[in-house]
Amino acid sequence: MGYRHSREDILGGALAVAFDDGLSQLTFGRVAKRLGISDRVVVYYFPSKDELVGDVLVAVGVQLQQTLAPVLGAEAVDHLELVRAAWPVVAQPDADAVFALFFEANGLASAGRQPFSTLVPQLVEAWITWAAEFFQGTPARRRTEAEAAIALFDGLLLLRQLAGPDSASRAAGRLGVADLR
Repeated sequence: MGYRHSREDILGGALAVAFDDGLSQLTFGRVAKRLGISDRVVVYYFPSKDELVGDVLVAVGVQLQQTLAPVLGAEAVDHLELVRAAWPVVAQPDADAVFALFFEANGLASAGRQPFSTLVPQLVEAWITWAAEFFQGTPARRRTEAEAAIALFDGLLLLRQLAGPDSASRAAGRLGVADLR
């Protein structure tokens, strides 16, 4: 007799728990309760909490990359051009929950909490590598532009989380990322 849930089902339940309760509250027990299963089933697919948290963070990152890829089709000249193309997508209310999780993970990493202090730098590096593909120029220039784009995104999105969408929109306009209207 097999399990009635797959690894993907459990990951989906873990994502739902993370979005509802936050990454710091993600536990085998909460995922199991959400899915109506034993926590042993969760452990069967995710032997450690670090693996569960890591897969949740990767799933969120992949989802965001899939959302951004269509608007980042052509190579950008510089970080401002890339951020201008992507800002309308990431500055939407439905993206706020994703970035709230990302910033929670950053905070936990900054506080030295595992597995975040190991996972988040790896994820940021993966984002820089991914974003570098959207720029023109030498590998060094592409990386530098990707780092600048990520820094600009993170600053604006953190401002959106903490001070609100209007504040982030004004800042994006002032930085030349969006219309000031």
